[in-house]
Amino acid sequence: MKIEKIDHICFAVKDLEDLKRVYQEDFGLTPACEYVAESEKIKVARYYIGEVAVEFMESTAPDGEVAKFIDREGEGFFLISYKVDDLPKAMAELKEKNVKLIDDKPRELLGNRYAFVHHPINLHGVLTELLDGEFEMEDAR
Repeated sequence: MKIEKIDHICFAVKDLEDLKRVYQEDFGLTPACEYVAESEKIKVARYYIGEVAVEFMESTAPDGEVAKFIDREGEGFFLISYKVDDLPKAMAELKEKNVKLIDDKPRELLGNRYAFVHHPINLHGVLTELLDGEFEMEDAR
């Protein structure tokens, strides 16, 4: 497995509109794109700081993973995502090492295949995602 870079870092927030307002007023930043991922029950504002994306996510449903996270942990750091050269190969390599994966097969969203590969309990509280592909902003809503 070759980890090429940090693709994005995600933060769970209760009020995405307020966060966007603060980022605009205080830092002069506007999202590079915004989208809703119904499959993940989230709406997202994505900012680029250099090559790394920072995503702020608000849950669209009380039973979504982001909502559950906020109920349990409060707002804050949610996950880190690493770009790999070949996601299925990386997942197979981790399975060979007896790493318990959250996902058995890749998920798909906005031109990417991705998988959650470590439960936060096994990685000192850090939810870890691997992905391949390129984020397709024209597909973002």
